[in-house]
Amino acid sequence: MDDGLGDLLHRVVSLLGDATRRRVDSSGGLTYSQIRLLGTLEDIEPVTQHQLAQALAVSDPAISRALRPLEEAGLVQVDPDPDHGRRRLVRSTEAGRTAFHASGKPLADELRNALLAANFPYDRYLQDTITLAKLLEPSR
Repeated sequence: MDDGLGDLLHRVVSLLGDATRRRVDSSGGLTYSQIRLLGTLEDIEPVTQHQLAQALAVSDPAISRALRPLEEAGLVQVDPDPDHGRRRLVRSTEAGRTAFHASGKPLADELRNALLAANFPYDRYLQDTITLAKLLEPSR
């Protein structure tokens, strides 16, 4: 790989890592895992605890442990599944959605500003990324 390209990619990954750490630090006490759980819920709710565990690639007991503090904080709601007595359905609450979105301020703008400040050729990178995405789209 071209050393210049490798250096640029390393800078992008480093900037993304820094942005993620700042986001977690300013998320009102939510951990990265909790933010990820709330984001996953937004995509697939209502969902059983087991399905949520599968989506996050963790064990069922890990999901149970992760949900307790979120439920106590009013960020998720866990109820019995009316279709199956042993299952529990998980939904995010309005407070949970608000907390998730507050923790996920537009990363694209933050990344763009950080890259521009680091003299990264952002506009060229963006155009190349769009071109690559179009090339990789399945034929219709």
